[in-house]
Amino acid sequence: MRPLPTVELHGKAGGYVPDRPDWTIPQDWDAYTSAEHRVWQTLYERQIKQVKGRACADFMAGLDRLNIADGIPRFERLNEILQRATGWQIVAVPGLVPDEVFFEHLANRRFPAGQFIRTADQLDYLQEPDVFHDVFGHVPMLMHPAMADFIQAYGQGGLRAQGLGALEPLARLYWYTVEFGLVREGGEVRIFGAGILSSHSETPYALESPVPNRIVFDLERVMRTRYRIDDFQETYFVLPDLERLLHFTQEDFAPLYARIKAQAVLAPGDVIPGDDVLHLSVPTF
Repeated sequence: MRPLPTVELHGKAGGYVPDRPDWTIPQDWDAYTSAEHRVWQTLYERQIKQVKGRACADFMAGLDRLNIADGIPRFERLNEILQRATGWQIVAVPGLVPDEVFFEHLANRRFPAGQFIRTADQLDYLQEPDVFHDVFGHVPMLMHPAMADFIQAYGQGGLRAQGLGALEPLARLYWYTVEFGLVREGGEVRIFGAGILSSHSETPYALESPVPNRIVFDLERVMRTRYRIDDFQETYFVLPDLERLLHFTQEDFAPLYARIKAQAVLAPGDVIPGDDVLHLSVPTF
């Protein structure tokens, strides 16, 4: 397990008291320092080398259209591109926001992005998402119609799940798709999850390390499976294609939540009968 560095926390995690009920703040792009722009450039230059040949084609196409290599981008400029592509926009927030605020933004095709950026001594690991994770990792996939519609439906589903006491299984779906999802593409497995694509070390690990399981995606199985927030994932789930995300938006999750509630929760590294295993964990000691 990697030790967690001591860092300043932001947003809800840091005890932030919002001025607005939707937690949005100005991006205040002019306040970013030259050092902060250099951090972005360093992160981008390192990560673009990692994602080439590993990220799915739709991520790379979206990234190319955004043109965000030179420094922290202005959200206003990105929103012009996003609006034309899928009707989404980015809104600046101070960091993590409450669940209901997050869901409300997504349900209305607004992606809340942390306004701050990590420091130069925190390039490899953060306890909370910053502007690089949110923009580099998430926004290119918001250019893809299936992902754009899925994330909006996820926000709508999150608002319903709160009333059903089902936030945990729904959060696992988001984690194992939007954040740490893999997908088949042209006979190969590629990455589309933002948590992987914004991580210098987890990008090769997710595809090439012998340590984690890689299992064909099954919705109920995924929503029963806990995940790691303190280390690399022990299991990655592989979608057959990104269009499958749209199938999930058509399902009534209430019966699924009831079935999951009656079953045991699975540990992150569990492999169970019925799993279609593409790669079985080979632990290293």
